[in-house]
Parts: sequence; structure tokens; C-alpha cells
Amino acid sequence: MKTKDELPDCPVATTVSLIGSKWKLLIIRNLLTRPWRFNELKKDLDGISQKVLTDSLRSMEEDGIVTRTVYAEVPPRVEYALSELGESLRPILDAMLEWGNAYKGAV
Repeated sequence: MKTKDELPDCPVATTVSLIGSKWKLLIIRNLLTRPWRFNELKKDLDGISQKVLTDSLRSMEEDGIVTRTVYAEVPPRVEYALSELGESLRPILDAMLEWGNAYKGAV
């Protein structure tokens, strides 16, 4: 997790720095429904590269938004899920969904 000194003073800028990329928001959108495996996310997020998905998941894991669980199976299974902190983003994404639908209805 970043320290307070590493984060912007503005709370909105802090939020944007943590989840503001297109791909991070779409990953979070998916993880709000259930835990996902890496390849499932890659297939569902049309156009994302393996590198960007890996970097985004690692970044969000470091920031405490995503958890990574490795299951001791053969072959190994890894699942990504939202942490409790990540789950707290649900109202933000719900508001984005509502606004997006309203915008679509207005144009």
C-alpha cells in the first residue's frame, strides 16, 4: 500500500491514481461479481494485453484492492477477488453504471 506521503493531497486525485485507468475499472467491475481467474479476465476484457492485465492486478494487489489466492492443486489455480477495501468501491461503480445508463438515455 502507498503511504500518505506518496498519495496526492486531493482525495479525488487519490482515487483516480488508484483506480483511474480504463482497465482497472473494468477489472474491478468484473471482480464485483465473483472471484476470477487470470485467463477468464483476459478473455472477458477484449483488447487488454497480458502485460497490462498482470501489471494492473499486481498494482491493485499492492494497493490492497485485490487479493490473490493460490490453490495448491495440480495444475495450480490462482484466483483474484476484491478485498474488503476493494468491495468498498461498489457504490462508486454503481454510480458510474447509473450515470452511464442515464447518459445513454439522454443521447
